[in-house]
Amino acid sequence: MKTVNFIKHYTYADYKLWEGKWELFDGFPVAMSPAPTITHQAIAYEISRQLGNSVEDCERCLVLGEEDYKLADDTILRPDVVLICDEPNEAYITKAPELIVEVVSKSTAKNDEGYKFQKYEAEKVTYYVIVYPDDLYAKVYKLKDGKYDKQGDFSRETYDFEETLCKVSINFDRVFKRFRK
Repeated sequence: MKTVNFIKHYTYADYKLWEGKWELFDGFPVAMSPAPTITHQAIAYEISRQLGNSVEDCERCLVLGEEDYKLADDTILRPDVVLICDEPNEAYITKAPELIVEVVSKSTAKNDEGYKFQKYEAEKVTYYVIVYPDDLYAKVYKLKDGKYDKQGDFSRETYDFEETLCKVSINFDRVFKRFRK
């Protein structure tokens, strides 16, 4: 007798009902727990603060943290930091952000470097930044000809995101300063 696995394929309608923090990867639920570390949250906050200051006078762009980005009815991601411009929807992000930042933890590294990297690239997110809090550096990727091109590893430098509607930058020395020994 053949055994059949019945794995439910979840959608946004299901996702909206769940308690706690989740993401939905092609219909598969992914728990976002345990809660991020203090270092993780402090780094995400500092990046958000810097980006927020950069767009303070820009009426078309917003910097958000942990907001739902609905790529499809069965794919909802929740980036750590996001720069959106001219976003028409108020319930969740629907169009490709100009910049996404993911702060890696041991439990999310494969997702951030693999699944999300591919999804953000396919969605044509202009910049993707992967931050490594344990090593105090970030990798910056820029979309070029439909593929991510690594701009470099940044630890003490400032990176100017030239191809965003409202020009923004991140001073990585400031981001990591308080965690250097």
